[in-house]
Amino acid sequence: MPGDFAYKQALIVRLDLKMGRGKTAVQCAHAAVSASNEAHAAFPDWWKHWIQEGQAKIALKVPDLEAIMKLKREAATKGLPHYVVEDRGLTQVPPGTITCLGIGPAPSHLLDVLTGDLPLL
Repeated sequence: MPGDFAYKQALIVRLDLKMGRGKTAVQCAHAAVSASNEAHAAFPDWWKHWIQEGQAKIALKVPDLEAIMKLKREAATKGLPHYVVEDRGLTQVPPGTITCLGIGPAPSHLLDVLTGDLPLL
């Protein structure tokens, strides 16, 4: 069934920062690449299957820093590959601002436990 993937990656963006579309896209790209690198190192089989399936991703939103950090802690507790993006502060947000979280690639059923109730970006 289309859209039914065994492995996927979630990209979670903070809405309270009110970043522009381009800035949001770039922050998601940082999260996608860096979380993928984490998965490749720690879970090479997951990463390989995800690559072979077409690198499914889902973009989601949370209201604020507290929500993104809660998800980061939950991903760490569950042993899922993840990466928190801290911006360099060259454009729209101050240096060190946490903008985005990438989780996975990981088995979809494990990722859905954490992110299944989040709204699409």
